Amino acid sequence: MTDSPDRQTADRPPASPTRRSLLATGGGLAAAGLAGCLGGTAGGELPEPVSLNAEQACDECAMIIQDHPGPTGQIYFSSLHDERDGPARFCSGVCAYVYRFNRVAEGATPIGTYLTDYSSIDYELSDDPDPFISPALTAETFAPEAELFAVVGSDVRGAMGADVIPFSARGDAESFASTHGGSVRAASDIDRELIDGVKAASTL
Repeated sequence: MTDSPDRQTADRPPASPTRRSLLATGGGLAAAGLAGCLGGTAGGELPEPVSLNAEQACDECAMIIQDHPGPTGQIYFSSLHDERDGPARFCSGVCAYVYRFNRVAEGATPIGTYLTDYSSIDYELSDDPDPFISPALTAETFAPEAELFAVVGSDVRGAMGADVIPFSARGDAESFASTHGGSVRAASDIDRELIDGVKAASTL
């Protein structure tokens, strides 16, 4: 079912091509300025996100991505998964961050991290006692981490239980948090300690 009350659609119209083009323009500037934060090289361009297809498994937990709800992610590394034409891929925001933290600790260099942008889609929430948010797997529904604001600690679940719910529009994230709980922070500020806390919440 469409989560009309929670989306507050009266306050915010659906994403349009004009809005998407503005986001893309701003994203190009942000990507250029923040390439170093993502592990890119000066003057380099971020690789583009790709669609996540049927039967692809999460590189962190091995679950089939399309079989589960919630935000998904993909990460490019400078010298990892060379045997594959594309990024590492994940069934949840939590899996994406855990994988990246672990690979960086081993010496890998991330050059681009993408997460589901819930400002760009008309998402749905399930009727389960613990609401689950719908997934989005096509390339245009992903945005660079540096452009996103994440709701952390909400009552909304993803593939691994508690998750971070990303939005490119801060107002969308704040509206979501006011309805479902949690706090809003820049996705690029998420660290291992915070993700460990999110994982712990899934076991409660």
